[in-house]
Amino acid sequence: MNTKYTAFKKVFENHNGLLRVSEAIRLGVPEHIVYEMVQKGELVKEARGVYRLADSDPLGNPDLVQVSLLVPKGVICLISALYFYDLTTQIPHSIYIALPQNAGRPRIKYPPLEVFWVTNSLHSVGVDELVLDGVKVKIYDREKNGGGLFQIQEESRG
Repeated sequence: MNTKYTAFKKVFENHNGLLRVSEAIRLGVPEHIVYEMVQKGELVKEARGVYRLADSDPLGNPDLVQVSLLVPKGVICLISALYFYDLTTQIPHSIYIALPQNAGRPRIKYPPLEVFWVTNSLHSVGVDELVLDGVKVKIYDREKNGGGLFQIQEESRG
């Protein structure tokens, strides 16, 4: 084990082995060290700006976790939430998220997103906060996805 990276690995370990590079920097890991650790095989790039300790377990829910890290205001909704709760057999080809109406469009290439903007009051109602792979993931509960606002919006999209 390279002792040069011990303290920096500890920062990742304290966050379940997974961090956005901006958060790692905020916690005292220099940006160049993150990239060195990737080159040395100490870290694995999960997504643009998201890194995982190489010796940690692979993510069980990589798309939901990555979207939650990269779009912190996003709430998993519609088909993605229904699929997560085993309420549909349809496999989503994108991650469906809801954002408050004043939020900008996320600029991430992967995983692909379907974005819905909702009023701030609707955005915060019916949200379950689950911990998946050590990361807090916001997802609308079964009731909100099963027959509420989003079903109407999806039908109106035609």
